[in-house]
Formats: sequence, structure tokens, C-alpha cells
Amino acid sequence: MCCTVAKQIRELNNGPRIQKEKETVTKMIEVYCRKQHHHSELCEDCQDLNDYAMKRLSFCQFGEEKSFCSYCPVHCYKPDYRQKIKEVMRFSGPWMLLYHPILAVKHVWQEKIHKG
Repeated sequence: MCCTVAKQIRELNNGPRIQKEKETVTKMIEVYCRKQHHHSELCEDCQDLNDYAMKRLSFCQFGEEKSFCSYCPVHCYKPDYRQKIKEVMRFSGPWMLLYHPILAVKHVWQEKIHKG
């Protein structure tokens, strides 16, 4: 007798909201790596973090209805990645106004809307 394990297959999230989140996170990691690690391209650690973040966003159970990760009731990041992305966002947030002002303003605006 053979046992089978049922796997839940989830479609990748590729909608406009997820794509915008991916773009914003990637830009923040790029700023962090450039300023903290002094690399013009992502270093190995930052590339790993970016790959992980893209995977998490692609498989987010909330899809296009997701809130900001910081407000999410489900913390899908492993603790070490969660700590690292928080560090990146805290550092890069103010720099985003200089390097990517439109993304930064849109992000702040959407956060204000979400908070109500």
C-alpha cells in the first residue's frame, strides 16, 4: 500500500500590486547594498534576501488583497530574513526619497490609507 501526500499548489501572484511591491522591495535592497556594502550590484547576501522576498511575495496567500507585510497577520518570513528585511527597510526608507521619490511618496500614501 502506498501513501500519497497531497500538496497544495498555489498560483504565482503576478498582479499589479504584487509587481509594485516587488519593485519597491528590490529598490530598497539595492539602496541598502549600495550604501552599506558599497556595491554597485547586489552582493551575495543582498541577492539572497531579494530572491527570498520575491519568492514570499509570489506565493503570498493574500495576493492582490495583501496589506503591507508589517501589518500582515501571517508572518511568512523566517526570523532571520524578517530581521534583515526590517533592517533594510529602516535604513533605506529615508534614502528612497532621494533615489526613488515617486515610489517613496506612493508607498507612504498607501500606508496612510491602510492605517485609516
